Amino acid sequence: MHKNTCIIIAGPTAVGKTALAIQLAQHFHTEIISADSRQCYREMNIGVAKPSQQELDTVKHYFISSHSIHEEVNAASFEEYALKAAGEIFTKQPVAVMVGGTGLYIKAFCEGLDDIPPVPPAIREAIITQYGQYGLTWLQQQVSEQDPLYFSTGEIQNPQRLIRALEVKQATGQSIREFQQGKRSGREFNILKVGLQLPREMLHRNINHRTDVMLQQGLLQEVQGLLPWRNLNALQTVGYSELFEYIDGHCILEEATDAIKRNTRRYAKRQMTWFNRDADIHWFTPSAIREILNWCSSQLK
Repeated sequence: MHKNTCIIIAGPTAVGKTALAIQLAQHFHTEIISADSRQCYREMNIGVAKPSQQELDTVKHYFISSHSIHEEVNAASFEEYALKAAGEIFTKQPVAVMVGGTGLYIKAFCEGLDDIPPVPPAIREAIITQYGQYGLTWLQQQVSEQDPLYFSTGEIQNPQRLIRALEVKQATGQSIREFQQGKRSGREFNILKVGLQLPREMLHRNINHRTDVMLQQGLLQEVQGLLPWRNLNALQTVGYSELFEYIDGHCILEEATDAIKRNTRRYAKRQMTWFNRDADIHWFTPSAIREILNWCSSQLK
């Protein structure tokens, strides 16, 4: 093994990435960097499907409960954090493991981020004003019409991300995704990408079951505890937005639960759309542990 290597495990939510990451980390006697844009927040636990305490005790994880919901975390800050974490791991072991479903974070780590031209403040202010008047549905409709490329792959429950996509489109005439697909930054380590996939029916079953388990574990109570900070960017996400609607009296709990399942399935579809564009990913089913270990080991020689 001549060069440090980061093995990246990608795929949709609820496919089984955490379990595989821990097995790989144990096999290679190394540590894990999370590439999940929500598991980094200390105040969010059940709804973001954090690894269990037992899993966290088994293998050291970076970027889990590392930040507060009151901090701004984005792809650029993740890139800086993750490169530093990888450097720490490489002082001890030649292999690091990264796992997560936030495609833009993984891209930032692997390739760096592209420079997006500044947006005139008037454009952003106009969008924010209209969003305040007409709400999330209006914002989603505008992005779907003006930037369908982002709408098919982005976080469409997140108003901040939608506003960003819309302002870039209006300011430059180009999709924000076009700026996110530019030239690559070289890295001083090798990268192996493992993708996990399941038949759609099985993935949907996993998503539905996990949602039910989250509610049994106390997700509603977790969301109620976060009510004072509901407008923070970190909380504009599936599993939290729907329960805020329930708390506000806009729906019954069963409807909110169905909405979480539906929106999570849609999010998984957008994740797969993103990852399927990456020709470097080698795809496996989650149960193919031995096959995955053999492939990774053969690439490290």
